[in-house]
Amino acid sequence: MKHTKVRRLVSISMLSSIAFILMMLSFPILGAFPYLKIDFSDIPALIAVILYGPGAGIAVEAVKNVLNYFIAGSASGVPIDQTANFVAGTLFILPAALLLKKSNSVKGFVTALFAGTIVMAISMSILNYVLFLPAYTWFLNAPALSAGALKTTILAGILPFNIIKGFAVALVSTPIFLQLKPWLKENVRMAKQI
Repeated sequence: MKHTKVRRLVSISMLSSIAFILMMLSFPILGAFPYLKIDFSDIPALIAVILYGPGAGIAVEAVKNVLNYFIAGSASGVPIDQTANFVAGTLFILPAALLLKKSNSVKGFVTALFAGTIVMAISMSILNYVLFLPAYTWFLNAPALSAGALKTTILAGILPFNIIKGFAVALVSTPIFLQLKPWLKENVRMAKQI
């Protein structure tokens, strides 16, 4: 029993480290919004979800963002970037976790990631409108965005960015899932014994 708990802790730690490294390899995709950077750090969190459930995926999301804040810092001095990334990642993996319980086929995996993408894109648009973007301006002592500028930023930047990010993560993680599926099946059986 103790051996399996140690194995789970080590696995989550390794996946968190990989997620942190992938987060550091982020790059912008929308020229007008260079601060919106895509990364593939949600893939290790998805693997953690498959192996150990949603709590493990959330732990990976949390650890990678804490590491990122202490090592890379934040533009505003406050971890708004990391908080937004944590919330977006969690909103992406939780619907996937719920749907993957019902089906662990490739079709089920793709459907789960599509659902995660939609939930993340819509929720992050709302959260950026009411929370994250106003927090940035407040902590940076910048003038508050007008309602029109906020809507434009959401509709032209945040919403398309999260849709593109979700599809990109799905596109990259599906072949990985296919390659790891036999290994995951065996390890999921072992993980359920914990």
